[in-house]
Amino acid sequence: MPLCSNAKNCAHGRQQWAEMQGRASAGPRCIHIGLINNMPDAALEATERQFRALLASASDGMTVRLSLYALSDVPRTEAGRRRISDSYSSVEELWQDDLDGLIVTGAEPRTADLKDEPYWEGLARVLEWARDHTHSTVFSCLAAHAAVLQMDGIGRSKGHDKHFGIFESGRVSDHRLMAGTPSRFRFPHSRWNSISEAELSANGYSVLMHSAAVGVDLFVKPLKSLFVFFQGHPEYEADTLLREYRRDVGRYLRGETDIFPSLPQNYFDEETTRALTALSGKAISQRSEELLTYVLATLEHGAFANTWHSTAACIYKNWLHYIRDQKETEVRRNETNTLVDVSEATALVLRPELTQIESMA
Repeated sequence: MPLCSNAKNCAHGRQQWAEMQGRASAGPRCIHIGLINNMPDAALEATERQFRALLASASDGMTVRLSLYALSDVPRTEAGRRRISDSYSSVEELWQDDLDGLIVTGAEPRTADLKDEPYWEGLARVLEWARDHTHSTVFSCLAAHAAVLQMDGIGRSKGHDKHFGIFESGRVSDHRLMAGTPSRFRFPHSRWNSISEAELSANGYSVLMHSAAVGVDLFVKPLKSLFVFFQGHPEYEADTLLREYRRDVGRYLRGETDIFPSLPQNYFDEETTRALTALSGKAISQRSEELLTYVLATLEHGAFANTWHSTAACIYKNWLHYIRDQKETEVRRNETNTLVDVSEATALVLRPELTQIESMA
């Protein structure tokens, strides 16, 4: 598993990376990826784990170095700030780092207008930096919505129901990111908002995956860096939707929200779905925190599986290969430019002698 996580304040991680560099072939086969993790405190560690596992599965013989970064304006609890302080670098350090690719996660929205989010300016600066300093950048869920809003003024629209569950998508492009993927597959989604495919197409984006149930799934825009956008969550683990549902049920039963969460679609087995549906009816008719015990017991015995990991790993493998190829092209171009510079310098040194010889002829 050629993946090294180069976390802040992690001497072992830095030593491991140095050792891996020594063993690995030099140059483009060593890929440095940054992860800007904007997820809520409770999901920070899980998100790190998900992307580590996905990149490890996708590495295909390449050495991948993963560095963690955080935006300072994302609201955090004291525990979250400690985690960030111990394991993350400030996004301000990103401007001096040499990354090949970048992944930017979404965040839990706090305002109706993304431009009112406290971290908006920092995220907009990341977007501009990534365009000129990476070979490719992935924007996930809310980060994808923020990116298209900042770049092209494409707003998102909130649906009546939340897209929550496992939804079938179809491959609608032969883009190299889709090489080796099946024609139809399922990915997890967890979002209220969507982006218009017509607006994306009108602004130079190419849709690669589309779902009849939840709309655009994966789309790209080729700039100086290839920008890649997921509305879904191919990085999710098998139990991620379960944990989100459990969290939201707890919020409702504690009176923190007035909307009882919908069950994740196409996720639980039939028996678990029936039991949870019955419990949701009781909770809505008479809210009681005591019901949470029964919900947790039902979830503990629920059956579900990760049916999307192989397709997700295939897409991310293609992404890493794209970055590697861009890096190889850049290395060859730099080598050619160096040879040209050396040849011109040599000619300047030799020219006086050549001129003298010509005058004697």
